[in-house]
Amino acid sequence: MHSLFHPNPVSSVTIRFDKKNMFSLAAIQAILLSRGIQVNFSSSPRDGIMIYSLATLQATDVYREVANARTRSIFIAGGPHPSARATEALEHFDFVVIGEGEETLPELILALRGEGDVHEVRGIAFRSPDGIRKTDPRPHVNLDAYPPFIENLRAPIEISRGCPHNCKYCQTPRLFGTKMRHRSVAAIAFYSSYLSDIRFISPNAFAYGSDGRHAALNRVTELLTSLRGRVYFGTFPSEVRPEFVTDELLEILKEHCTNTSVHIGAQSGSDAILSEVHRGHSRRDVEAALEICRAHGVTPVVDFIFGLPTEVVADQLESLELIDSIVAMGGRARAHYFTPLPGTPYEDEKPAPVSSEVGKRLGKLARDGKVSGRWEPSRLRHKKTNDLKQRS
Repeated sequence: MHSLFHPNPVSSVTIRFDKKNMFSLAAIQAILLSRGIQVNFSSSPRDGIMIYSLATLQATDVYREVANARTRSIFIAGGPHPSARATEALEHFDFVVIGEGEETLPELILALRGEGDVHEVRGIAFRSPDGIRKTDPRPHVNLDAYPPFIENLRAPIEISRGCPHNCKYCQTPRLFGTKMRHRSVAAIAFYSSYLSDIRFISPNAFAYGSDGRHAALNRVTELLTSLRGRVYFGTFPSEVRPEFVTDELLEILKEHCTNTSVHIGAQSGSDAILSEVHRGHSRRDVEAALEICRAHGVTPVVDFIFGLPTEVVADQLESLELIDSIVAMGGRARAHYFTPLPGTPYEDEKPAPVSSEVGKRLGKLARDGKVSGRWEPSRLRHKKTNDLKQRS
């Protein structure tokens, strides 16, 4: 294990830089600096304490990098993939921060520097002589207690965390709980003063201040009227659920915000798939959201997932039909290929192949600038329609 090198307790703390993780890295830096821990960034391992934040699609490359490192380092992993697969991550890392790291990571670093007992740090996993040890979990954090960024590395402001919907493909409720937590309007307004373009991170931006099932229009209005500058709400890097797209909310958006588009998570045009994944809305909810967008002159940008485990040709064609209607009204679609994520009910499920007909039509739409993203892995790019089951 790398920890056998025992770096000096006052050695440097380095965050592994990755453009894909910029938002989380900004938050990690801010959290550590707020506890008096100076940090560096590096695009490769360095001596001292090395911190990685990683998602599932990054895991293989990160594990290879750590395994090949020739540094005197203690390696710490955090993020959605190690949180769900701590034992796997500990084949390469010395410690794993499980779940929310705002309190855990600084405490672990200070303990490694001799200012506490590592065994008493809650929310971590590590190897011991008796095998893998996981300490007691921590309660979910109060977002107001932690900065989203510091001035030298700014990022969109995380305004909400958690989700009451249990979509079977999604890690959010498993990592952050099913009860939504919100950063206060005062805190958001304070940090927004450092941004020229004010953007937000949320599992459902239009659910700000609410329980995640029913919009709180007064809280959304309070938030948006407190901000000064170019405000982008309900668009990248957040999205909104279709049932939250209402006349009232779009009127608030148009009055206070800069963006003229909203990012809607539809995920499928098939009611059978939406029910199977526990999405909590119907195709009709998506169509209603599109009609409301049209009425208010707002461009919908709609996300779809292809390759969900029980998906068949008929489901994909229903999604494609819905995409065609989005394009016809001047909207755009973003396609994603299903990735089984650890810790979710679908983690061991096999993605369904995308039919050749659907793939070709999505490709044409992409060439026309109407669809973006990736709707199948390269090895399935030329799969035939008859590879899929037909729904009777």
